[in-house]
Amino acid sequence: MDKRLLDILCCPVSKTPLRLLGRQELDALNAAIARGEVLTVAGSRVENALAEGLITVDGKVIYRVEDGIPVLLPEEGIGTVQFQDFPRVA
Repeated sequence: MDKRLLDILCCPVSKTPLRLLGRQELDALNAAIARGEVLTVAGSRVENALAEGLITVDGKVIYRVEDGIPVLLPEEGIGTVQFQDFPRVA
């Protein structure tokens, strides 16, 4: 993802800046998706693994990126509080 674009993106709800998901975070998320354990903020089950994603810098919400395009719809966000062992990257 273009660094300039990433610098201006933020969560549409909290306005918290976003960063790319790290490999460890992405692997943990995709493992939980494969187990059928991941829901969006709206309560829909996430069924497809993410190739890349964005996370708020406070680590609370994940947004998927599809074909290089961030999907920043509030209802499509994935809250990290639903994961007991989600990696916390400082």
